[in-house]
Amino acid sequence: MRPLLKAIILGNTTRLSIGYDAKRYFLNRTGLGNYSRDLVRMMQQYYPEHKYLLYTPKLPKEIPANLDINQVRLPQGFFNRSLKDFWRSKTIAKDLQQEGIQLFHGLSGEIPHGLAEKGIKTVVSIHDLIFLRYPELYKSIDRYIYDKKSSYAVQHADQIIAISEQTKRDIMSFYEVPADKITVIYQGCHPAFKQSFSPAAQQALRQKYHLPERFLLNVGSIEPRKNALQIVKAIEKMDIPLLIIGKGGAYAEQIRSYVQDKGMENRVFILQGFTMEELACIYSMASIFIYPSKFEGFGIPIIEALYAGTPVITTNSGVFPEAGGPFSYYIDPENTEQLSYAIDSILCNSSMRAEMIAQGRLYAQRFNDENIARQLMACYEKLV
Repeated sequence: MRPLLKAIILGNTTRLSIGYDAKRYFLNRTGLGNYSRDLVRMMQQYYPEHKYLLYTPKLPKEIPANLDINQVRLPQGFFNRSLKDFWRSKTIAKDLQQEGIQLFHGLSGEIPHGLAEKGIKTVVSIHDLIFLRYPELYKSIDRYIYDKKSSYAVQHADQIIAISEQTKRDIMSFYEVPADKITVIYQGCHPAFKQSFSPAAQQALRQKYHLPERFLLNVGSIEPRKNALQIVKAIEKMDIPLLIIGKGGAYAEQIRSYVQDKGMENRVFILQGFTMEELACIYSMASIFIYPSKFEGFGIPIIEALYAGTPVITTNSGVFPEAGGPFSYYIDPENTEQLSYAIDSILCNSSMRAEMIAQGRLYAQRFNDENIARQLMACYEKLV
């Protein structure tokens, strides 16, 4: 029996059986993991009548407290458990068919082979094609793997979800995919960033981590493309601390070396390890959120800042005006003087800062959960 004929009719609504590639859902704590968890959470919240299954090659040591384990599917049998990557890309098709999955959503730029032959519709989310736009930032083997997976996904998926208009343009340009096969559906963000934090809660967090009274904030992986060193250079002559929150390797060490050379150890702090609620509270405490990245598929930290009520300074090209809206402050990310001027302008102009906060929160509503869930369900229903 074809999977569609297995659907259970609930009034006028067809109960869908939807499978997700949940590897990053469980095993990635940042970007792709946050996207996966937020998307599944939104769909379950606004469309609970449907069946959602999470396919993952393995589970983390610490399983999320709110997880319904009955939704999780792991590789079965000695062969699949021994070759988890092969299961995820090939033999999973048989498991999906046996489970009655009608639609499979690849949440991180890839889909399994052979789903069309099983009568299973496919959706793939493409976050960015930075490995093609800036190949020098990646090892050749990584570029090859990313390109192979992305190319197969965009050519074989029934529908592509791009997380921004910028990403849609890149998919059309690099892979020659027609526009009507691509739907732009923005990312949401964790509910923690949408709540208010009392002065008492902020002060408690400030004391717990010995945070300064006022500070500038940058959040994200610490790597050359994110450009955090430019912020450090821009505030050399300013009397305001900077918190850089994220994981980093060689580039983070480069920043630390620069900070030490300039005697800025008491003004620049590189931190990590916060819970999502703590991070959201830190956003709400920041005077300005600064994101001078050279290129992103979207830039979810900008959305987090807008929801948290923090003025944003970010890059004046690419996806950033799309994410930040008309009331963020845009700069050339390579121009430290321009960045210094932007910081000083916002800090010294209370009415300007108040307008950026109010209008930023309004703009962020286009990224709210209900809108995104509705667009996703429309995409699913169109296929099945």
